[in-house]
Amino acid sequence: MSHQFFAPRALLPNGWANHVLMKVEDGVFTHLQPDTHLSHLVDTHFDGSVTVLAGPVLPTVANLHSHAFQRLMAGMAEVAIQPQDSFWSWRDAMYRLVAEVSVDDLETIASWLYIELLKGGYSQVAEFHYLHHLIGSLRRSGTEMGESLIRAADQVGIGLTLLPALYQYGGFAEQSPSRGQRRFIQSTSEYMAQYQQYQLLLQGHSLHRLGICFHSLRAVSLTAIDQVLAQLHSDEPIHIHIAEQQKEVDDCLNWSGKRPVELLLERFAVNSCWSLIHATHLTSKEMNDLACSGAVAGICPTTEANLGDGIFPATEFEQAGGLWGVGSDSHVSTSLQEELRWFEYGQRLQQQRRNRLWSPSEPRVGDHLLQMALAGGNRACGVQLGLSIGGRADFMVWDEQQPFVRYSRSEDLLNRWLFAMNVSPIRDVYVAGECQIQEGRHRLEDEINLQFGELLRRFF
Repeated sequence: MSHQFFAPRALLPNGWANHVLMKVEDGVFTHLQPDTHLSHLVDTHFDGSVTVLAGPVLPTVANLHSHAFQRLMAGMAEVAIQPQDSFWSWRDAMYRLVAEVSVDDLETIASWLYIELLKGGYSQVAEFHYLHHLIGSLRRSGTEMGESLIRAADQVGIGLTLLPALYQYGGFAEQSPSRGQRRFIQSTSEYMAQYQQYQLLLQGHSLHRLGICFHSLRAVSLTAIDQVLAQLHSDEPIHIHIAEQQKEVDDCLNWSGKRPVELLLERFAVNSCWSLIHATHLTSKEMNDLACSGAVAGICPTTEANLGDGIFPATEFEQAGGLWGVGSDSHVSTSLQEELRWFEYGQRLQQQRRNRLWSPSEPRVGDHLLQMALAGGNRACGVQLGLSIGGRADFMVWDEQQPFVRYSRSEDLLNRWLFAMNVSPIRDVYVAGECQIQEGRHRLEDEINLQFGELLRRFF
């Protein structure tokens, strides 16, 4: 199917351009022509119809880390129960929720979340999926829970990078899993059988990708990682949680004598297929080695702040040549704007300086942040987003009626967005050339809103 769009101004890879004609064939950009006048849009290859977009056009970004079911509990773990509340006490609350989430529940939660993510500026989401088993089921290689995520992505119209996660143990040294982890646990053979089923299920889904995922070094044996990697194709995304909490680092040292990132990089051939999620607690050597590996650091600023994890050393990582992307993880926020704002502000607070994340080629902080998040998200999710020929035709249109949009120079828009706007300017969102958010709303929003509301009443 062919489409053509006219953007009054658009953010192309080499900067802002005016009067851009964008042609799309089968969901992919085939032509991006700046300085095109509407009166000259006569093209024998198209039927002549042009969609004139209502404001500035910018690329959407891939969200590289999601646990969809956790959206249901966002905001429900904010009552101080003990002086030492941490990630680990939050995890206990999450386990209580996860024991009751059914296939239908997960589809509803994911559908609601994926609409929110589209509205927030994301058009691809990497689902770090370890809620594998049906309630009470002994079958450990089934795909029913993962299929609910695929159905949700299909009906909402967002791209999905499905990352079924291998989860075997309750802690380092192959500790027995807890009662709350029962729905996650698989052997390596069960995991690979499930993975092969997902390969078949995702055939023909042009927006979706499949990748390999290890929950963490504390939950998967090194031998199991070897066994899974030996069965991989060369270009599949590989994700792992790592070094999110200081306790995890200490436990890994006590078990192996090495820190988590140190151990991973020494033990495995980590390369650009890998995404290390969080990687919050790093030595200088780990940080430099990670940057040199080509792996993506998957940063989730609002979740990391919510859980009290710590602050990733982003400025040093960039200076070492590292690539990062962002994810919304537990979904206390579903806004790309907020993730990027928090990311920059965390560096400022830690270093007591302003304007931390930039480069000589792009000194505008907002532009630099979007460029990095776009590149890192693409690599981590195995997609090609961005307003470039050959890229998937995903983009967002901002509301020209908002003063900060209408009256700002193009080169100031991203800084205005990240550091001045509190009302989202995102008006329309297109995925593979198809409009999924129109004038701030999704076509299924009312229906899914009711379904999600029923879940909230039932669970809380």
